Amino acid sequence: MRGAAIRIIGIDPGLRRTGWGVVDSDGVRLSYIASGLITAPADADLAYRLRELFEGIAGVIASFKPHEAAVEETFVNDNARATLKLGQARGIALLAPAMGGLVVAEYPPNLIKKSVTGAGHAEKRQIQAMIGFLLPRARFDSADEADALAIAICHANHRRSPAARAVRLAREVGT
Repeated sequence: MRGAAIRIIGIDPGLRRTGWGVVDSDGVRLSYIASGLITAPADADLAYRLRELFEGIAGVIASFKPHEAAVEETFVNDNARATLKLGQARGIALLAPAMGGLVVAEYPPNLIKKSVTGAGHAEKRQIQAMIGFLLPRARFDSADEADALAIAICHANHRRSPAARAVRLAREVGT
């Protein structure tokens, strides 16, 4: 079922490198719009790295005017300190689109991989290959950009699910 195109930004949060990817979806077809990387100086204090991340995402949103955003859920690892820092970057990745008035969805890494490759434990190069197949015009220089595009594709595929509709309805009722 084709409808009006919806513009989606996918965000792959990280403190050093945050990937972003923008696609249009009309319910049947996906179109690559843009992708990139937001970097923060590794030697800067955490607060300033987070500010850089916020300003970068807000700038991308202002430039490409997406309607909805999707962010990868945090992958919890054995290093609690690293997980906490990633959680702070993810908080910024959720806040920036919310401040811009976008609907924001979150997806676990395995669902993102499965949505793009058909396998929940796909490797980075498999994701990159499928992004090239699904979005032939896409040009990305990093795995972070490819991951962000995968997040946007996942959202395009799942945004009409009952859970996603419930999130949008709750947001509309709250405003």
